[in-house]
Amino acid sequence: MSDRRRTSRTRAGGRDARRALRAAGVRGQAVQPGMVGGVYKPLSDSDIQRINDTALDILENIGIAEPIPEILHYALPKGCILGEDGRLRFPRALVEDLVDVSAKEYVAYATDPKYDCEVSGERVFFSTSGESVSILEYKEQNYRPTKLVDLYDAARLADTLEHIHMFGQPFIAAEYSQEIYVHDINIAYAELAGTSKPFALGIAEVDHIEPIIALFDLYLGEEGAFLKRPFCTFGGCPIVSPLRFGKDNAEVLVKIAELGLTGDVAVAPQAGATAPAALAGTLAQTFAETLACMAVMNLVKPGSTINFGMWPFISDLRTGAFSGGSGEEALVMAACAQLCNHYGFITSMASGMTDSKTIDAQAGYESAITSTALALAGCNLVAAYPGIVGSLLGQSFEGMVIDNDMLGNVQRLLRGIEVTDETLSYEVIEDTVFGLGHYLNQPQTLELMQKEYLYPEVADRRTPGEWEVPGKEDIYELAHEKVKKILASYYPEPINPAIDARIRDKFPIRLAPEAMQPGNGRW
Repeated sequence: MSDRRRTSRTRAGGRDARRALRAAGVRGQAVQPGMVGGVYKPLSDSDIQRINDTALDILENIGIAEPIPEILHYALPKGCILGEDGRLRFPRALVEDLVDVSAKEYVAYATDPKYDCEVSGERVFFSTSGESVSILEYKEQNYRPTKLVDLYDAARLADTLEHIHMFGQPFIAAEYSQEIYVHDINIAYAELAGTSKPFALGIAEVDHIEPIIALFDLYLGEEGAFLKRPFCTFGGCPIVSPLRFGKDNAEVLVKIAELGLTGDVAVAPQAGATAPAALAGTLAQTFAETLACMAVMNLVKPGSTINFGMWPFISDLRTGAFSGGSGEEALVMAACAQLCNHYGFITSMASGMTDSKTIDAQAGYESAITSTALALAGCNLVAAYPGIVGSLLGQSFEGMVIDNDMLGNVQRLLRGIEVTDETLSYEVIEDTVFGLGHYLNQPQTLELMQKEYLYPEVADRRTPGEWEVPGKEDIYELAHEKVKKILASYYPEPINPAIDARIRDKFPIRLAPEAMQPGNGRW
């Protein structure tokens, strides 16, 4: 051992090398899309069985009201029963058969294949979501109606945020809310132009689906090309709780199944208002309602793919108001993920919601607790609502950037700790103890700097002295500066001008070309 005590080697790397590595922008190895969850299980196996049995009893004996003719066309010949009360009942054995045939995995395609996501098992991906109606302005701290160009800006911002893997429509274009066709065509165009990641649209009317697909085919340069590699999912809320079909979105659900596309549903009763106040009862009702959507798609086309969007929300029972940031919300969404994973569904749940009206400590802890619980439970598609504020009514661009940091750390929890002979580091410890006495210059330290550790984009790790010099900025200020920097400089590669001209000639595109290039003055 005396030989080891005399050893004092000069290590490769050290502080300068670590700085050079970070300056070179080497990132992204500590976490990656699709980390595996499933370790948090708030329900016992017995709980899951009882919830499932109750849900099947609900579908068989109570049924779903107001089934549209398109659903009856497929459901009645295959064993569903339309009662004299107008409710469509789903026999238990039929539902169980449809659970077995429903797709259990798929690829969420992107316009850029490097962003394709293989959705399966308990792999976790984070997405924007929302359809809020207002933007929280940073300077004025007030809410204003959303605009179409805001959606384009949000899409290109999300395109740069590493831990947002998909782009779900975060808000409507309020200026066109009375022109539904114009609205749906333009949100499709804005998202197509703004992001290269998989994206999703809420579609108001079934007749808008084929024109949007035609727009995507024009972009791809070939009729039928979109259906071969669909980079966008269409969806909505086919159920009006409690236990009633919503006509417009139910028509969308049937059409999506007929086309062989992924159905992106959100079944969102509110405990204590449109679902029982008892959380177990809310789970049973919501599971039944979402099973009905799954059943419809697979009655139309066996083997259909559905994002099993079981989204029960929570009421503050003192007022009846929605409470998206509550501990109960975190708990019930995690329970949904566990329940649906048990049956092999492609899980889609919501998190990241906050009742705070601005970006503050409340927003931070409410967003983090719900997102962490849901990811640890192993939800596939976490609609993390990055940047949402005001109980889903508003959207903050700065909040998107802050939540991107948070979601990265949630993924780091999912990855966990790898225990191997190499990571146990016996020889490294021995070498250091009898060498320099610290690990800063160890080759292992430099090697693991990016592979093992995740570094925030806006969270502040400066010393108090360093923080005081530029003006004591808080994370909201730092995020605002980052938003301005990104949106002033990052514009995705534009749609081919000739193709764009054909799209604009055929469809009522209202997003001006000058708003989609540097120097537009918005940022």
